[in-house]
Amino acid sequence: MNIIVCVKEIVDPELTPDNFKIDPVNKIGISPAGVPTVINPFDGQAVEAALRIKDIHGGKITIICLGSNLHREVVKKPLAMGADEVILLEDDAFGGGDSWSIAHTLARGIRKIGDYELILCGRQAADWDAGQVGSGTAEILGLPCITLARKIEVTDENARVERVTSDGYEIIEVSLPALITVSNELGEPRYPTAMGIIESLGKEPTIWKPKDIGLDPLETGSNGRRLKLAKLFQPIREGQCEIIEGETLEEAATNLALRLREEKIL
Repeated sequence: MNIIVCVKEIVDPELTPDNFKIDPVNKIGISPAGVPTVINPFDGQAVEAALRIKDIHGGKITIICLGSNLHREVVKKPLAMGADEVILLEDDAFGGGDSWSIAHTLARGIRKIGDYELILCGRQAADWDAGQVGSGTAEILGLPCITLARKIEVTDENARVERVTSDGYEIIEVSLPALITVSNELGEPRYPTAMGIIESLGKEPTIWKPKDIGLDPLETGSNGRRLKLAKLFQPIREGQCEIIEGETLEEAATNLALRLREEKIL
């Protein structure tokens, strides 16, 4: 079973908003130098799903990651978890893409890899939360796609997926090859083992440039965007507090009820 997992490096989503600034002219977010990056948590769960399948069926897990100036200690984490190889689509031309240009580029990289039965992605990226790249990649590759998987069982020719819905889950079977996006209900990814970390140090990623996957730089990254971002801003949150008093608790409660009625809350 050959599995490809699409992984994205993002700024740590646990950071507080004061770590970021907005450039309203160029419509980009700016984070100070030294801000830590991590594997997108949903993509980590996709790696875990692949590892669970490999534990049962064996095979090979290939990680594919797109971006520019990627941090090796971050993108090699799946190797320490148990993946077999990492391919980086790494070039300045790949930067600044939207869901379309990212999916288009990933599809080209996946076609170059060629030998796979299953492609896994996280349900969405924790920076933009668009949740479109997985489905878009499947569409471009002409593959069936199941989203929001919480459990995946595979045979030689089919996958049986428990897909999360608003009020529970549904079971879907799909023929392979297919693309499946993995939801957080799958469970926490495993920790890298000490041996896995040591072995990952000796494995260097394969790096592909636009020409290596048959792409003109004008087709990818910011040049290939089809989404027009109208405005990017940090919302301003303001709150007001009014103290309702009274000589006694009963009087304060009555005054509060009257004030709420004035505001038509009651």
